[in-house]
Amino acid sequence: MKTATKNVKKPAPKTATKKAPAPRKATPKVEAKKPAPLVDPRIAEKAKALDAAVAKLATPGLKATRKEAPKPEPKKARKMGALDAAAIVLADAGKPMRSKDLIAEMAKRGLWTSPGGKTPEATLYAAILREIGAKGTAARFARAGKGEFASTKKGGA
Repeated sequence: MKTATKNVKKPAPKTATKKAPAPRKATPKVEAKKPAPLVDPRIAEKAKALDAAVAKLATPGLKATRKEAPKPEPKKARKMGALDAAAIVLADAGKPMRSKDLIAEMAKRGLWTSPGGKTPEATLYAAILREIGAKGTAARFARAGKGEFASTKKGGA
């Protein structure tokens, strides 16, 4: 069986035609503007007035500027603690002592006095035990007997 074919006209091939580019609009030349001041002139005037007012109120020995701060006072020497004083007393004594005797000797020498605690002996006893437990052989103290401690002369005592 034959199929009938119609005579169909083929479309003509399209030729590539380029359109002319649209004319560009001329961009207006912008003149370089002067940069705006960083600080508003009104604010600068107020800052100058404020500086002048501060200068009038300042004491004669101080400069009235925003950048300079007063120098801090030197730090005071730190007071000696109970453990440091106990280490000194034990090293000087050369014999084992109880914490109650250590407290009395430290107060007698003026090395350390209790700031008002009810049981400074118990506090010192516990602190010495903590140091022995934490530092081991490097501790400044050693247990000499029940309730007695001796100096090892290692911790700077």
